[in-house]
Amino acid sequence: MFVGIFLAGSFLMIWRLEAMNKSGVEGTVLGTLVMPYCSGMGNLIFAFIMARKAGLGDKVLENALVNNVTNMTVLLGLPAIFWTMNVLPASKASKGKKKKSDQKEYKINRLSLLLTLTAAIFFTGAVWALGADGKINSGDGFVLIGLFLFWQCFHIFEVLKSNVRQNKSFTWQLPFDLLLLGVGTYAIYFSTEWLVNWISGIHSGFISAKYLGWLSGWLMVLPNGLLALYYARRGNPEVVYTSQVGDGHISIPLCLGIFSMYQTIDLPRFFYTGAKILLFAAVIHFVFVALLGRLPRLMGWVLTGTYLIFLYVGLGK
Repeated sequence: MFVGIFLAGSFLMIWRLEAMNKSGVEGTVLGTLVMPYCSGMGNLIFAFIMARKAGLGDKVLENALVNNVTNMTVLLGLPAIFWTMNVLPASKASKGKKKKSDQKEYKINRLSLLLTLTAAIFFTGAVWALGADGKINSGDGFVLIGLFLFWQCFHIFEVLKSNVRQNKSFTWQLPFDLLLLGVGTYAIYFSTEWLVNWISGIHSGFISAKYLGWLSGWLMVLPNGLLALYYARRGNPEVVYTSQVGDGHISIPLCLGIFSMYQTIDLPRFFYTGAKILLFAAVIHFVFVALLGRLPRLMGWVLTGTYLIFLYVGLGK
């Protein structure tokens, strides 16, 4: 029942994204600035809940890694396999101004996506560097949160500049959408807290406190996965890309930063393996988007296979 409440709250938030898409927030900015908070709200709430429990930093770390690696591998690999992840469609011969305008928009989307992928690489590298001593303390957490807030401020000003150029403004419906997002947020908080307490009381089997980080990571990535499949089938690969990469920014660095402000996180060896896989996936996406403007179907299979390696390393032993 509480899993159902969690999913209902998540889909309520996602439902209003379509309305916000017509309220001055469009394209890659929608995927980078708005969707990550909707799909990644569960991860934020999980970090806050875990911060109140002593000695559970490894669960937050597992949650963040499962979330980010799943987003960057299988949730971007499967759309490339079954549909297309072409953010720069091939132009056809046309003298119309609309066709030229569309091609220009595609190129802008690709540049925005490359910037977002660069941020993913930078954030993962920053966590790796700050954790070189084997832990992330409150000072490191302050730096990670500051990096994330600077990144978000950059995108807010991008939205405002875009609206000025296009002579657009946010509509009266925006406060109503934000209110519904708040309702969805409370539903996610209510259900997440109950599920965490329930699983924490189970001490045997796979669905138990031992695998709380993994189970919570999969649960919270489920709405994001359905979001990716929906927009991929609809033919909006730029939204798929930026929503998955942007959701990763919520977990790393924001969730880790929030938790480490309360408690120090001791980094296990599994973190470095997961970080390597995450960096590998981000570089793969950057290279193919920069050179080809798309993720080939073959690389979709490679990324999906990489996720299986991640599962074996994290759970196989």
